[in-house]
Amino acid sequence: MQTVLRKPAWLKKKIDFKKSYEVSCLLKGLDLNTVCQESLCPNISECFDRGTATFLILGSICTRTCRFCNVKKGKPRDLDLNEPGRIVEAVKRLGLAHVVITGVTRDDLAGGGAEIFERVIRDIRRSFNNITIEALIPDFRGNCEAVKKIIKAGPDIIGHNLETIPRFYGDLR
Repeated sequence: MQTVLRKPAWLKKKIDFKKSYEVSCLLKGLDLNTVCQESLCPNISECFDRGTATFLILGSICTRTCRFCNVKKGKPRDLDLNEPGRIVEAVKRLGLAHVVITGVTRDDLAGGGAEIFERVIRDIRRSFNNITIEALIPDFRGNCEAVKKIIKAGPDIIGHNLETIPRFYGDLR
């Protein structure tokens, strides 16, 4: 007789579709992107159910063609200088205590979009007390001045993904 293995309790999730829908509508109404939506994250409902999202700034089209990523690739639209203000509005409406800001890679911009990262971080800081800000930044093509702008803006956490081919994973880790 074969033993039936049960799925672990942590694998079973209850999804509040109403909350997820409300967050999706809010983001769409403010014309904001999230990495959750653009990268087709399988955990999107879990985050949206908690009223959280990882904002994707600088548009929704990346200038790099990494195969492992589901974000659209190609020629990005013009820079949206009003995006930081809309992110502040979303943070307010969602009542967030922790904000994660990431962005598509914009090799078409001289500073890689560091100025927008800086504005978003500063605008959130000016608008809210007791909020933590996490910046997940691109490599800015090695532009140290761009990274210094992010540091000077004062996020609580700075993260950067190292993407490479599988045979280098062990050495890099």
